[in-house]
Parts: sequence; structure tokens; C-alpha cells
Amino acid sequence: MIVDKALYVSGVRRPCGDLSDELNRLRTQKEGFLWIGLKDPTDAEFALVNDELGLHPLAVEDAVKGNQRAKIELYDQSMFVVLKTLRYLEATSDIETGELMVFVGDRFVVTVRRGEGNPLMGVRQRLEREPEQLSIGPAAALHAVMDSVVDNYVRVDTELQYDLEAIEQAVFSGNPDVDANTIYRLKREVLEFRRACVPLSESMRRLGETGGMAFFPKSVRPFFRDVQDHLLRVMDHVESYDRLLSDILSAHLAAVSVQQNTDMRRISAWVGMAALPTMVAGIYGMNFEHMPELTAKFTVNGFDVYYGYYLVLLIMAGATFFLYRNFKRHKWL
Repeated sequence: MIVDKALYVSGVRRPCGDLSDELNRLRTQKEGFLWIGLKDPTDAEFALVNDELGLHPLAVEDAVKGNQRAKIELYDQSMFVVLKTLRYLEATSDIETGELMVFVGDRFVVTVRRGEGNPLMGVRQRLEREPEQLSIGPAAALHAVMDSVVDNYVRVDTELQYDLEAIEQAVFSGNPDVDANTIYRLKREVLEFRRACVPLSESMRRLGETGGMAFFPKSVRPFFRDVQDHLLRVMDHVESYDRLLSDILSAHLAAVSVQQNTDMRRISAWVGMAALPTMVAGIYGMNFEHMPELTAKFTVNGFDVYYGYYLVLLIMAGATFFLYRNFKRHKWL
């Protein structure tokens, strides 16, 4: 749907009538521009805007299909920008990805937003409070949109940093609640972050150097370079997060392996201590007739005392205690 449309002349908002008529008037007067905001538009709504403004067919095809790579495409008379919007969800520590497409022409700007990440209402309102900046034209609107998206990257970057520090502390403190799935999920979120910001870097560099289109004044180039600087700083952080998460995952798996080895040694020690008395008891359970311990005795006051049973129990207990001391000394228990 069309969430907002307005005409801006000398940085002042004015009501917008028929799109094609307003656009022809603007091109004749060579002042002002048209800004149309779409949110999850239907094919009919998008076709209406396309018919009125005459957008480039390749850009329209990408906008209709959606799910595009972040990029900036320059055509003869227009520019097509695809931005990935991000929103951090506190409840699940996940990153929700949306898509924002911007068509920029000589006297118009069309923003097409898909998903809930990074709404643009605040961007338009802030820019309307700065008529001098808005009077620059479509380049000012494009800069404000890109600056808002990249600033949101910075906020998501901060949240990811907190999550990373929490997982790092939990892993190296031996917290049993942390498992490989938790680390992998965060690594997956970092990957989504990289897909959003990394492809945009080269296009932002060219935009800051050349200004993009002929109708972009040179005065806006420093503003685009400033956005690029913020983007590069976020990219550096994201790259370091990816490497650090790989190291944390390796450390976690190594700690799990060490713990498993410790558990196996402990189990083996207990099995060894249980095996010796079991073996001795098994020998005496074979019921052989000629076993000296069965008939070993001494006589006290005319009574025969058979001590073989007690002697075997003592040997079993002594041998088990000996094994226990040795396992304890070697830190198997």
C-alpha cells in the first residue's frame, strides 16, 4: 500500500495530486521532487506507480521478485538501490531481515519497504524538519534513508556484541547451559548481518566518490562517504565477530571433548574397581570341589572356624582399595 506521498518544493512539504502531472510540473519548473512511500505493495499498486513514473524495467523486475542482494544499480535516467534492513528481537536474540528498495530519478524518490525492519516514517519526519537539507533534492532523501538503515546496523551491532560477550563468558566459565546450538545460532545471525552490509560497501564507495547520478550535487558526496565510514566500521566488527565465534565454537568443542575424556576415565576407574571383586567372586562361584580356601580352618575350644570366606572378602576389599588409591593418585577419580 501507499503509506505516504508528498511533494517537496524548496524543502517544504506540499500535497501531492496526480503523479504524472506533478512529475511533469516539477521537471518543467526544475525545482522540488516527489517522494512516494510503499509498504508491501500489491502488483496493482506497484504497477500504478510504475506507469506514472516510468521506472526502469530491470529495476521493476527486481522489485517485484524481491529477495535481492544489497546493491546500487545505475541506469541512464535513474538509480535503483536495494538495502537489507535489520531488526534485533530482544525476546529471542534473533535478527529479523527485511528489504528496502529505493528508486531515485531526476524529480522523484520511491521507497518500497518489505518487512517490519527499520520503518521510514521517522526518517521522513526528521528530514522535513530540515528544509535546507531537503531542498537539495532526491539525493538528500536517499542519503537520509541509507543513513537510517546503516545507523540501525550500528544498533544491531551493539546488541550482537553483548550477546557475543555473554556467550564467550559462559563458555570459558564452564556454564553447562551453553551448547554448540547456541553458538551456531549466533554465528548464523552474524552471517545474516554480513549478507546485509558487505555487498553494499563497494557501491557505497562509488557513490561517495562519483555522487552516483548527474542530478546529484557534489555537496552530497561527503554525506555518502560518512555513511560508508559507518558501514565499514560495522563490517570490521562483523568480521571480527565471525572469527571470534569460530574460535569460541572450537574452544567449546575442545572443552566438551576434555570433559568426555574425564568422564570416560572416571567410568573406566569405577569399572576397573568393580571388575576385580567380580572376577574373584566368579571364580568361587564355579563350585569346584578342591579349593583350599573352602576348607581352610582353625579350631578354637573344639569349634572349627572356617576363615576362607572372610579371607577372600578381605583380599577383595584390599585390592579394590589399592586400585582406588592408584586411580585417585593419577586423578582418574
